[in-house]
Amino acid sequence: MKPNVGNGADLPDYSWTQSLSDVEIRVPFTVSFQLKSRDLVVDIQKKHLRVGLKGHPPVIDADLYNAVKVEECLWSLVDKKVVTISLEKINTMEWWSRIVTTDPEINTKKVQPENSKLSDLDGETRSMVEKMMYDQRQKEMGLPTSEDQKKQDIMGKFMEQHPEMDFSKAKFT
Repeated sequence: MKPNVGNGADLPDYSWTQSLSDVEIRVPFTVSFQLKSRDLVVDIQKKHLRVGLKGHPPVIDADLYNAVKVEECLWSLVDKKVVTISLEKINTMEWWSRIVTTDPEINTKKVQPENSKLSDLDGETRSMVEKMMYDQRQKEMGLPTSEDQKKQDIMGKFMEQHPEMDFSKAKFT
């Protein structure tokens, strides 16, 4: 199944969207009265989700695709008709293919990742990305990459340390 515009799915009873760090679920209820929070059952556990109206079969009652940070999850009632649930993923480097194990899977290869900022990355990853960006710019301008510069520096030091050697006909690549 192809993901919706929010990288989730539009299912018969609810829809969901996601980013790498969280999932948002919208569960609309078609009832003849205005819902209040006391009319609902919303139970968010680390690996299980249950949502429904009290006294009725739940709309969702199954194991989650992956674990969530329960203390960071919340739900609200919007327009007295729609339950919105925000789940914080534990693994923030993974796209979910479904909310619960009983849902049809979306094709996570078709997910449109959000743009990330360099400041969002950890130090090691950030320095690697910055080096790659620098090398790409250098190549585009026909200049040596950081690796090429390193080799040239080493060769320059070697040549300084060995003035007795003739490098005039040497070719460096």
